[in-house]
Amino acid sequence: MTSNRSGEYGEVPVRNERVFQKNSYWYYTTREGVDIGPFDSRVAAEAGAEEFVDFILSAGPSMIATLEQYGKRAA
Repeated sequence: MTSNRSGEYGEVPVRNERVFQKNSYWYYTTREGVDIGPFDSRVAAEAGAEEFVDFILSAGPSMIATLEQYGKRAA
């Protein structure tokens, strides 16, 4: 992606591929550094990632703080 997302300003950050395959299963990685899966297909993992983003966008600050806390432990 070569442009900022909605609400982002300044230099475009480096973005990594969120979806990956390991041992015949598919996973996605959250910004908090947590790998979510397994999924049977890349399409299913991508759909899961989209659902996770939708969840985060509607979550309150306490849920986001909890996810960030667990992400730091997993990293």
